[in-house]
Amino acid sequence: MAPWFVKMIAPEGSLVFHEKAWNAYPYCRTSTPNFSDLSVFSLQNEYMKDDFMIKIETWHKPDMGTLENVHQLDEQTLKDVEVVPIDIANKDEVAPGDYKPEEDPALFHSAKTGRGPLSPEWKVMTQQKEAVLSGRQCSALFFPPQNELKSECPHMCAYKLVTVKFRWWGLQTKVENIIHKVGPGRRHQQPAAFFTLFCLSQQEKRIFTNFHRQLFCWIDKWVGLTMEDIRRMEDETQRELEELRSKGPVRGTSAAHEQ
Repeated sequence: MAPWFVKMIAPEGSLVFHEKAWNAYPYCRTSTPNFSDLSVFSLQNEYMKDDFMIKIETWHKPDMGTLENVHQLDEQTLKDVEVVPIDIANKDEVAPGDYKPEEDPALFHSAKTGRGPLSPEWKVMTQQKEAVLSGRQCSALFFPPQNELKSECPHMCAYKLVTVKFRWWGLQTKVENIIHKVGPGRRHQQPAAFFTLFCLSQQEKRIFTNFHRQLFCWIDKWVGLTMEDIRRMEDETQRELEELRSKGPVRGTSAAHEQ
């Protein structure tokens, strides 16, 4: 949700966004419909229309974040990209108001898979294990072998590219400073400004961090699900969200500094 001062001055329609998403795992992209292995997410604003867009493209790769230019950007565009790593086990990357012990990978242990808790060195240890063991059984040091999944050592990095398109004369400096706080793989395309961008761009890294911490700690809820199970859950979630949007108070993530 937008900060209170934004709500005070924002024109009618300026806080209404339309979300589009395409998912062709392992690639996800939001805003463009034709991609094979990409997941895409985009936001467009009713007030600014084509002058404003936030696009998030995601590649999911079975590595430890070691690939360079995974989105295959041209040389000039790549110069404008700043990579912001996220460590889901690092509590220091979580806003105090967002922290929940039950969603902390450094504390969580999976009953079904034997994975976790993640130590501060988990990324280095997993990368070394990947190189040395080359797909063979995990060492108990990393994932305790407690059940039938004990011989598996799956890991993945989500490479997110955030593109902001913004055209609004007069607020350039403020918004550029805000854009420079955008989350992983951010890309600044157009110098510009927009009130609501303050909330959206500042919160991207926060949202990515919280979501992927939850994803790890909820593994016992989703491990073993089939694609049919997942599609059914997606349909149920969509119906529930439509119902929530149609009645009751506004819900969502508020700006971190307002918590």
